[in-house]
Amino acid sequence: MDDRDLVEMIWQTPWMLEKIRTRQDYAQNLYAAFCNMQWCKREMWDILKEEYWSCSWRGAGGLVAEWQGKGGDYMDWYCSGMSGGFGLAGGYDEETEVDPQAEFIAKKYVPEGTVTDEIAQDLDRLGWFPIPRPKDDI
Repeated sequence: MDDRDLVEMIWQTPWMLEKIRTRQDYAQNLYAAFCNMQWCKREMWDILKEEYWSCSWRGAGGLVAEWQGKGGDYMDWYCSGMSGGFGLAGGYDEETEVDPQAEFIAKKYVPEGTVTDEIAQDLDRLGWFPIPRPKDDI
């Protein structure tokens, strides 16, 4: 296994795969952490050479769906951080009395580009840390 391949490292990490497969909030949070974010291996040469791992939102969704192994695809996760009043599906529906933002918060989903403490700790455990993408690169 190439220790600079974040995708392969996750494939080879049973405890992390278990979280992805059993917790929707964790899977979504990992997807969100890959969006608009770069990840660097905590090694001197990678840091000095600014060698980062990153992927598109579609790629992030596809990886999480693949790690879950449920036959889904990138659309299961794509834009999942934009629900509940933060983007695409905003507002309170008086007719059904459903508040999308409350539902979003209850699911513990986060907007794309957000790295939760748990995700940061788990990826740090694998030897990776986040580097926000430059605003003009997003």
